[in-house]
Amino acid sequence: MATPASAPRGGAPRPRATPSRNKDGRSLSRPRSEASPALCRLSGHGRGSRAAAPKQSHGLPCVAMASRRLPHWLWWLLGSVLLGEVSARPANHSSTREENEILPPDHLNGVKLEMDGHLNKDFHQEVFLGKDMDGFEEDAEPRRSRRKLMLIFSKVDVNTDRKISAKEMQRWIMEKTAEHFQEAVRENKMHFRAVDPDGDGRVSWDEYKVKFLVSKGHSEKEVLDAVQSKRELQVDEETQEVLENLKDRWYQADSPPADLLLTEDEFLSFLHPEHSRGMLKFMVKEIIRDLDQDGDKQLSLPEFVSLPVGTVENQQAQDMDDSWVRDRRKEFEELIDANHDGVVTSEELESYMDPMNEYNALNEAKQMIAIADENQDLHLEADEVLKYSEFFTGSKLMDYARSVHEEF
Repeated sequence: MATPASAPRGGAPRPRATPSRNKDGRSLSRPRSEASPALCRLSGHGRGSRAAAPKQSHGLPCVAMASRRLPHWLWWLLGSVLLGEVSARPANHSSTREENEILPPDHLNGVKLEMDGHLNKDFHQEVFLGKDMDGFEEDAEPRRSRRKLMLIFSKVDVNTDRKISAKEMQRWIMEKTAEHFQEAVRENKMHFRAVDPDGDGRVSWDEYKVKFLVSKGHSEKEVLDAVQSKRELQVDEETQEVLENLKDRWYQADSPPADLLLTEDEFLSFLHPEHSRGMLKFMVKEIIRDLDQDGDKQLSLPEFVSLPVGTVENQQAQDMDDSWVRDRRKEFEELIDANHDGVVTSEELESYMDPMNEYNALNEAKQMIAIADENQDLHLEADEVLKYSEFFTGSKLMDYARSVHEEF
């Protein structure tokens, strides 16, 4: 998507933190799933933000770090007061729902990287289960889950030889990815109606900006007055940064000839960049900008495996750091760096992230088979899928050998 030359861009680039390193060049930091004082504030939305901060309960302040400094009786009293305050405060569910409807999600189903450059830990389950992901919850009845998994196995096994080949898995991955695309299109229709109440089929940036700021708790009258009088509304620094990033993304989604109005299809690209070649390029550019430390507009292995800023405080955090580096190194070396020259270009990253890339789907199919292929015949058999059910479904289904006999 082209950005009109006359269009204002999203302000100054976001500052990029540079991780501190030890003498071995390793980043002295914690992955984002490890809580830190700065993460106590609520931020982000969507599945991509789930690893960014610990869950907050009913808006309670993040005061856990002060607990060791207070006597037990005073801590109990403080907790009672806070709980009383929360119970008396009306929940703002409608504001949260409205914000979730109009903000681009951090997590994109069937895409290998999150919007912030983190690996999508659920990717293999998403492209194996498609829209059936919710059917394999931890508390689901095991026998029913095993039957569902074996039903999926039989659907993937097109030639009914009781084995899944790489080609069969590739076809299945493409089919499940298409399901996620179709779901995004359906959701976009609802979300577009939320920002286009007059139903004229076009939404301006100002209209979207009003909806966004109202969802953040600002008065609709105050925001409308500010927009109509072309006066800047006073917002906090975090909201202003989000607005600038959204504005830049908005102009990128506006297909040429640029009219600064988004249609329903353009709004889909705004929310889901994987649906548009131009927006996918923009997403890749953003990820490289956030991870690129030397400004050469490509990614080296050390840049890709660098950890978010923080300090390793204990062995558990160190183990998480090691896992982060190990997973990202494997992904970089085996899948992203296509020509194995030690750097990833924007073209390589775009190809890797394109969910409809059939060559990537075949590579993923081979990798998924290799994970569970215990007899090394380059195929998946039913007992292997059941034994490695946690990899394919997120749930560990026990008694897999007996289950194969029962289900077949």
